[in-house]
Amino acid sequence: MKPKTKSDVMKLVKANKVRYIRLWFTDVLGFLKGFTITVDELPRALEDGMGFDGSSIEGFARIEESDMIARPDPKTFVILPWESKEQPVARMFCDIYKPDGKPFEADPRYVLKKNLERARKMGFIYCVGPELEYFYFNNPKNTIILDKGGYFDLTPLDIAQSVRNETVSALENLGIIVEYSHHEVASSQHEIDLRYTDALTMADNVMTYRLVVKEIAQSKGLHATFMPKPIYGINGSGMHTHQSLFYIKNGKNAFFDPNDKFHLSKIAKSFIAGLLKHASEITSVTNQWVNSYKRLIPGYEAPVYICWAQMNRSALIRVPMYKPGKEKATRIEYRSPDPACNPYLAFSVMLAAGLEGIEKNYKLCPPANDNIYTMTEEERERAGIGSLPDDLLVATRLTEKSQLVKGALGEKVFEYFIRNKKVEWDEYKAQVTQYEIDKYLPIL
Repeated sequence: MKPKTKSDVMKLVKANKVRYIRLWFTDVLGFLKGFTITVDELPRALEDGMGFDGSSIEGFARIEESDMIARPDPKTFVILPWESKEQPVARMFCDIYKPDGKPFEADPRYVLKKNLERARKMGFIYCVGPELEYFYFNNPKNTIILDKGGYFDLTPLDIAQSVRNETVSALENLGIIVEYSHHEVASSQHEIDLRYTDALTMADNVMTYRLVVKEIAQSKGLHATFMPKPIYGINGSGMHTHQSLFYIKNGKNAFFDPNDKFHLSKIAKSFIAGLLKHASEITSVTNQWVNSYKRLIPGYEAPVYICWAQMNRSALIRVPMYKPGKEKATRIEYRSPDPACNPYLAFSVMLAAGLEGIEKNYKLCPPANDNIYTMTEEERERAGIGSLPDDLLVATRLTEKSQLVKGALGEKVFEYFIRNKKVEWDEYKAQVTQYEIDKYLPIL
């Protein structure tokens, strides 16, 4: 039974003898937070929410305005399969409110809801299907790989297959539908793809997915990481995000046009054009860490060039080939995000960019059919193909000037995010790296 109401939750708690309920929410940087209540407190939590101190949560509140209320969403109730069978533990995602009953503007879930409401007013439902890649290592202190496997390799090369399978089972027990699970291109790299769904559900699913992957790995004595580029010289981990709009009025895919050469509607083309136009300014949100830009370099299947194509995987946006009878599957794939982003904020800025393209009737440029990695800089310039920011500082400065991102995130999140990214860059640039020790210590 998938709960929809508070009454449904109470019935499930009683039927499954749940003892504890974990209330989850996400900070501005995308880290999962939460606290646990007993079953006796559940009726009060469902009715009024639970108070907590938000002053220590990244991006939430100052000491003098720290009182927050977490209101659990009944639709997100699930029993955690890795917890004690004798005393079952459930979880629910929460929306964060201020004491006066108004939504808290810095709650990432609220930010996404606000952007989804903009789409709804335009007649659309925004659906996404991210592909999150990650690595397994022996422990969090090193990057010793577990295998020499490659893309789609099976045992004996893929020794982590049983761990991955157990992860898939745990996700399915949580009501998250998994479509694919396989070894990725790099050694010790893996991917589990989640079934396409509405963006709010998917953002909750991504947060759950990352925790489940780590929990199962830890139970097997392994460490799973969503760090974008943990090893120099091999592919990093991405979160290619498939996305499309569906009409609320009839449920049809707003991106599909049977008469177009690429089977893309005018809405789809304007959405793509919006993403391309605003790609650089949203990159600090979709790729928010210093390490994210170690992945976004040419030659490792990471999209750094701002263009679109149908089959060309070196483009920032790929349009998967249309299959007859699969109109609902018409979608675009935005390839730059990485799995360490805050999914609520990343989905928000991608949607905002696409909707801007629709509202302002942006025109889509021709597709890039050549391998962009092999083109010279002059050839790319002639084709009008720009590049994503080279590092976090450049990306942050572009975001700081963006009215689109400020509108999508809201002033409170926007100001905190920019400030935090500048601090991260300042900390990073002051570090003395192993590269510098190896290169300069012997000769200088």
